[in-house]
Amino acid sequence: MGSARFLNPSWSQARGLLYWKVTNPTLSPSHLQDLPGFTRSVYKRDHAVITPESHVFSPLPDWINTLGAYLITPAMGAHFVMYLAKMEVKSKSAVPPHDVERFLFVVQGSAVLKTDSGISHQLPVDSYAYLPANYKHSLESDETATIIIFERRYASVENLYPEPVIGSTEKQPLLETPGEVFELRKLLPASAPYDFNVHIMDFQPGEYLNVKEVHYNQHGLLLLEGQGIYRLGDSWYPVQAGDAIWMAPFVPQWYAALGKTPSRYLLYKDVNRNPL
Repeated sequence: MGSARFLNPSWSQARGLLYWKVTNPTLSPSHLQDLPGFTRSVYKRDHAVITPESHVFSPLPDWINTLGAYLITPAMGAHFVMYLAKMEVKSKSAVPPHDVERFLFVVQGSAVLKTDSGISHQLPVDSYAYLPANYKHSLESDETATIIIFERRYASVENLYPEPVIGSTEKQPLLETPGEVFELRKLLPASAPYDFNVHIMDFQPGEYLNVKEVHYNQHGLLLLEGQGIYRLGDSWYPVQAGDAIWMAPFVPQWYAALGKTPSRYLLYKDVNRNPL
C-alpha cells in the first residue's frame, strides 16, 4: 500500500505531541463549565460512546499511585474490559486476575515493562505490549503516563499458547484493505493462539469506511487523533480524539473522517474463535 500518510516528519520529530488530545480533549470538563449537566456520552443496549467529560477516575485495585477510569466492562454486555490508567510518579501496576490476558498501549508519557525473567522494556508513546494470561509482569513509571488497557479472560484452545508481544505502531507494516481506502496495521499476530487483535486504522479527512459493517465481533475503540462521524445502529455521533466506543455484536457501524487533520483509532476485535 506504499508509505504511511499519517505520520508526517514533524510528528515523528516531536513524539510528545502524538495523541496529545487524548489527554487534552477539545471538549474537556473545564471547557464545559458553562453547560452544567452536559455530556456527549451515550449508553444503549448495543453500543456506547464514552467521552472525556464523563470519565470517573478512582484508584485502581492493587496498583500503586495509579488512577483508572473503566470505559467498557461486562456490565454493558462486553466480554472484555477497557480502561485508562493514569500512572503517577513511582507508580506500579498489579497483575491481572487469573486466566486474564492484558494488552496495553501508551498514549502519554512512558513506562517500563518488567518481567520475571529480569528483562525490562521501555515503552514510550505509541508503544504497546501483549501479556498472555498468567504471565507475571509489572508496568512501572517514574513519571506521569497514560495507558489504555484491554483485558479479557483468555479463550483457551488445546495446544495453542500465545507468546508475549512488545512493539510500536510505526514498526508494523501496512496491510492490504481491498475495497477500502483507510490504512491498516495489526498490532498482534493473526495466528490461532491469539483470541483477539488490536488494529490501528488511519483515515485522511473525507475518507470513510466503504462497508457498513454488521458482524459477530465486539469492538472497543479509542479515537487517538482527529475527528469524524460514527454511525452506531440508527444513531450518528460526532466523535473526536479521546472518545471511546463500545460496539456489541451485530450493531451496524460505519465511520467517516471529518475536519482538516487525519483520523487514527485503536480498535479491539475478538478473532480466531468459534462464536459458539
